[in-house]
This record gives sequence, C-alpha cells and structure tokens, in this order.
Amino acid sequence: MSSTQDCKFEGWAGIDDNATKGGMVFKTFTPKTWDEDDIDVKVLYCGICGSDVHALSGDWGALSPDKPSVCGHEIVGEVVRVGGKVTNGIKLGDHVGIGAQSDSCRECEGQVCSKITWTMNSPYHHGNAKIAGSISKGGFAKFWRGPSGYAVKIPQQLDLASAAPMFCGGITVYSPLEDYGAGTKAKTVGVIGIGGLGHYAVMFAKAMGANVTAISRSKDKAEDAKTLGADKYIAMSEGTKGHEGSLDLIICTINPDTLDLLPYLPMLDAYGTLVIVGISPGLNVSCGALIGGNRKVSGSNIGSPDQIKRMLQLVVDNKIESWIQKYDMDNINQALNDFEEVGPRFRYVLVNKDNGGKL
Repeated sequence: MSSTQDCKFEGWAGIDDNATKGGMVFKTFTPKTWDEDDIDVKVLYCGICGSDVHALSGDWGALSPDKPSVCGHEIVGEVVRVGGKVTNGIKLGDHVGIGAQSDSCRECEGQVCSKITWTMNSPYHHGNAKIAGSISKGGFAKFWRGPSGYAVKIPQQLDLASAAPMFCGGITVYSPLEDYGAGTKAKTVGVIGIGGLGHYAVMFAKAMGANVTAISRSKDKAEDAKTLGADKYIAMSEGTKGHEGSLDLIICTINPDTLDLLPYLPMLDAYGTLVIVGISPGLNVSCGALIGGNRKVSGSNIGSPDQIKRMLQLVVDNKIESWIQKYDMDNINQALNDFEEVGPRFRYVLVNKDNGGKL
C-alpha cells in the first residue's frame, strides 16, 4: 500500500460561477470512500475538455464552497495504490488513463449505462462509496481515486501527455468510427468541425483506411486538415456542389446552439449515416432528406474500456500524436481563460510538474 492511503487529496476546484473567470481555488478535498477494487493514481497530465468548462461555468448545476467541483476527465498518471480485488492486471507503477466515465452498473454495455458514474461530480452506485454517498472528483488534482475497471493501461510507446486528451476527445470519435465501419463498410468519411474532436476523427478515420473529407465553415483550416491526413476539404461558405452523395459516414463534432443538418445530409450517400457527438441544445433536420436517401442520423457517447484499448493500439500502430498545448496545472486559471478567449489548437493539457509531468 502506498502512502496515499490515508491522505487528503488536493486539487483545483470551482466553488462558484467565477470558476472559469480566474476563480479556481487550490484546496484539499475528500476522495471517494475506498473500495478494494479501486486504484489511486498520481496525476501527471490532465486534458481540458469543453465539458469541464460547462461544468465549471455552472451550466450543469450550481457550484458552492460546500460542494467543490474538481473537474478533469482526461487523466493520465501513475498507479500508486491497488486494491486487493483489482482483477484487470493493473499494478503499482503502471501508467493508466481515465476518461469521462469511471463506473457503471457493471452488467450492461457500460458506456450507455443508466447507472453511469461520470468521472466528475457524479454519485457512485457500488460498495462503500455508495454507502458513504461519495461524489466523483476529477483529475485537476494531485491524485485521483476510482474503480479500476474504467482505467486503461497506456502502451509504453505512447507519449503520456499526448495520450491524455484521447481518453475523452479521442474515444468520443473513435467509437462511432469503429461502430460504423470506417475504412470497411464506410469507405468515405466526412468530419464536420476540425477542432479538438475533429482532428482526432480525421487522423483515426485515415488510419482505419477511409478516404477522409474534412468539413469546416471556411478555408481557414484547410492546411491543418491536409496535415492531419484529410484527402479532401469542403469549406461550407463556398457550398457543397459536386459533393452530393459522396460520403458513407459523417462524424459531426460541432455544437452550435441549433445544429442545422440540412446543408450536410445531401452529402451522404444512400443508406449513409451522420453521427452527432457534439451536444447542441437544438437540432434542425429534414425528414425528406432522410427518407429520400434512406439516410440515418445517430448519436454516440464516448466508448467502452475495450474500445479505448483498441484506439490506443491504432494510435501506436500509426504513430498518431495529439495536437496539444501544455500548461502548468498551477496556471489552470490562465488555461481556462485561454480556452474560452483563444481556443486550443487542438487540445489543452495540464501538467503536474511536482508529480513528474513534463512541460
């Protein structure tokens, strides 16, 4: 057992609606009550995701000093404590990653479970943690504690900082690409939005053998898309003439207030599928555009631990690297400000230098 067994964890927390405006505070917090299938992880790196910003802005519930929100769900670190009932082979000293989900009912397809435990601000449904009413805490912290079943070993060949944002941003697009057969059933794949999620979708779809079309509002990201591996680029500001029926699968990563699918659906071939992974409050879709081509619109929510393992193997086999900018975790307030005012190209990763993370 490591010395973390009895410690109070420390991390950066949001305590009011000023959290993303320079108001994150460093404080001690109580992790989930220990269960013997848990692990403790010394956090080296943690990505910043748009979901963190939503949570810390109070969009998903008010923040208060009594219930501090320790976010961060793209966690990479070193295992420093392993419970006696851990059965998935994780050992002391292993480097592991934890994504947006840290537990489920443990009986169904875990990533779509009604008893999902998100990695931050979510109740547990098993063991001592359920009895104690523990609420999950994320990776904007020195240590993370949680069930071992949703921690995944990171292959030695991978750069740890690059791997961190793959545990949410990466798997969010890998899952539908795999599910809908990118490169096999779906030989032509379109990616709407060349940002944090979209840059992974382009690289992964290309690695899977698909012909990839990057789709963005303007020409601004054409060179980035080419560097990422896109075969074609569509600037929506110039129209889509000549691209009708050209795509078997479209992954839509954008999340405007109202997602208007009308310009995109004609690009789908007959029996094609458009998969939404961005969370927009509103949706505009034409029944005629769907019925006329036997097209489908679907949604996808992260992915299972087994899918994460396959994603990481694809990354190793194809030498894929995230496009990231690093920040010292002590500068989290600056990072959150830049996230909203500047925007990452294409993911921000916080570094715990005191724990051995490298800027």
